[in-house]
Amino acid sequence: MSSIARLLVVIFGLWAVAAQGQEMSALARLDASRSFITDAGRGGVAIDLHITQAVPYRVFTLDNPRRLVVDFREVNWGGVSADNLLSGVNASDVRFGLFRPGWSRMVVDLASPMAVQAAGMLTDPNDGEATVQLRLVASDAEAFATKAGVPQSAGWGLPKPADLPLRTKRRSLDGPLIVVLDPGHGGIDPGAEQGGETEAQLILTFARELKEVLTRAGGFTVVMTRNEDIFVPLEMRVSIARAAGADVFLSLHADALIEGQAAGATVYTLSQTASDAASQTLAERHERSDLLAGIDLANQDDVIAGVLMDLARRQTAPRADALADQLVIGIKQAVGKMHKRPRQSAGFSVLKAPDIPSVLIELGFVSNPKDLKNLKSPIWRALAAEGIRAALSAWAAADAAEAQVLRQ
Repeated sequence: MSSIARLLVVIFGLWAVAAQGQEMSALARLDASRSFITDAGRGGVAIDLHITQAVPYRVFTLDNPRRLVVDFREVNWGGVSADNLLSGVNASDVRFGLFRPGWSRMVVDLASPMAVQAAGMLTDPNDGEATVQLRLVASDAEAFATKAGVPQSAGWGLPKPADLPLRTKRRSLDGPLIVVLDPGHGGIDPGAEQGGETEAQLILTFARELKEVLTRAGGFTVVMTRNEDIFVPLEMRVSIARAAGADVFLSLHADALIEGQAAGATVYTLSQTASDAASQTLAERHERSDLLAGIDLANQDDVIAGVLMDLARRQTAPRADALADQLVIGIKQAVGKMHKRPRQSAGFSVLKAPDIPSVLIELGFVSNPKDLKNLKSPIWRALAAEGIRAALSAWAAADAAEAQVLRQ
């Protein structure tokens, strides 16, 4: 399948469930007391994961950064922490959680190159409980990089995709504005963390409240890319927007920058080059969440697909710029002070839908105490949501008027 076809994939049958709220429906539960990740000697690692019943699983490695990925259908991690499993091992961290509805994932950050020497599942014939046993041995960087990568079944566990043509029809003022809200991160990717708060949860709270504001105002149909604490790959977020027939795509974040004193909301549009070093850092960090899931959109376009999408973006980019400008006005009027440079650009993959005006809103930085306080304040969130609503209404009217002129 060509890369443009993959970009236009619709997997909405599965993700319609996700958009309405994901429930844990795990087939198996991890028994942390009988599971471990430990040193196997000579730089090796031994992993035993005891689960209450046998389930399908797969194992692979990913590079940059080096990590081991284990997918299951589906395991309830039961509140287990990295400290419960890691024991003096050649790994720096382990994360686990929902990967997509019906599927769970464990990611082990490897301190050095390692190869999977053995992988198997032992099932107890008496009670049906099972143990996944993985044995890793020391490797070298070149061999690790050669073997690393998502298996051929990159869409493992997903229904058959369907192709859709690019949407080029401009909307009129007839009917509601279809807005897709994309709360960043989630599940095994908590995003930035500060003072016991995670970006994923803070932004999900805001997105839910923004949806309520838009719905109550009338004139909007709102779709969420995630409604719970679940991981949604970047490619899937865009697919959800396209399947919903989105007029607007708003990706919501609240990142952290260790260097400097970044503060205040910022609105981003897509650019091949970041507007400053901080923007580039944020773009790279957001891309890492997709690398964590094993889906990387970089370098996927063939020549023809790239040309077609560039042509679509020539129509969409000015509309996204106008939307971003209006959002800056709306948010600033609602909450007052924003970032010293509230309008910026960077190469966020989540903004790469060629036919949907897309912007990314950094509501603030959890690394800044005042921003974190704002994000936790219902009053501030209500003001920010109202500013975004006003901006969307103003942009929709201007965009529809422009479309009418172009049709004449």
